[in-house]
Amino acid sequence: MRAVVSDGAVWIERWQPTGAGPRVGVKDLCDVAGSVTTAGCLAVARRAAPAESDAACVASVRAAGGVLVGKTNLHELAYGTSGANPWYGMPENPSDPGRVPGGSSSGSAVALALRQCDVAIGSDTGGSVRIPAACCGVVGLKTTFGRIPLEGVFPLAPSYDTIGPLGRSVREAALGLALLEGEANFEMGDAPSLLGRVRLGPAVEVDPEVEQAVDAALAASGLLVEETVVEGWLGAWKAHQCLLEVEAWASDGHLVLSDPAGIGDEVRERLVAAGRRTPDEAAAASALGRAWSVYASEAASRFGVLALATLPYRPPAVGSFRRGFNILTAPVNLCGLPALSVPIPVPSGSWWTGLQLVGPPGSEDVLFAAGQMVEDAVGSRF
Repeated sequence: MRAVVSDGAVWIERWQPTGAGPRVGVKDLCDVAGSVTTAGCLAVARRAAPAESDAACVASVRAAGGVLVGKTNLHELAYGTSGANPWYGMPENPSDPGRVPGGSSSGSAVALALRQCDVAIGSDTGGSVRIPAACCGVVGLKTTFGRIPLEGVFPLAPSYDTIGPLGRSVREAALGLALLEGEANFEMGDAPSLLGRVRLGPAVEVDPEVEQAVDAALAASGLLVEETVVEGWLGAWKAHQCLLEVEAWASDGHLVLSDPAGIGDEVRERLVAAGRRTPDEAAAASALGRAWSVYASEAASRFGVLALATLPYRPPAVGSFRRGFNILTAPVNLCGLPALSVPIPVPSGSWWTGLQLVGPPGSEDVLFAAGQMVEDAVGSRF
């Protein structure tokens, strides 16, 4: 496989298609035989050799007829949600060039929005598929933890890392999941008979216009909706952040020690702070996470699908990013549950956000069916 060019900030490496199947962009955390996996980080890139074999998920895509067209850019080390990268640049958000594209799977979402691929592979540890999907107006699936093998994927936090597809439509995202599993087609399930509209209470602030968009999309979809309160969301987010930091330091702390100049300031500072987490903090977060995961998983099973926003507010302007952009997505990773982000318009019609559908383990087929009903009702962003 021969590299053509690095195409702006969207692709780290791009190749000419060599077949007639769906064009697939691969986040540069996943090994592709003959290509260097950079994880969007100079410290990794300059010590890595070309991969000897494909990651397991990439091998499945090839086996199912997918045509690889390149390695997409990402937030450095997949450790961030804005999409910023000091070495390869920040992909421009096609929906609103002045705002962040979201991360960490920024290049995957932007490549889709620009129609430079048909399906993209991303990773999601705390929202890294769903957040850029919602920012850029595409569909993104966080898979059930363990559904897609992680062999050959550069780790961030192995207890929460997942691989999932992005597509411009629900059907294209479903095709992406089929490809990741080595199949040419994915069968959608039946739509849920009842959907739980999640309310998080005053501890978690969500832009009222985003909440209105979620309610309007659900009302238009024809799905039967019942409101439900999910307690403890903020605490679950804090627990996930702590545990992610502990594992991120275990995965990447050696880079800080051996090649600090090869890591951008933002991610290096985050890793250094992560290295200060104590065993007592981790133990408390783990205990809270276990209890809350049981509670949240029971809520998802009771309804079949839970619905809430993907993002708490409009994507920030470039240069004004603030912490907490993953507050609505990261607690789902704590549980290991699958979640689908579907683009929906805000009431003013001036921008789009994401509706997040969360289900019990292995319920991706039901999430796609519910997502299709929403997409049919509100239309597609592209």
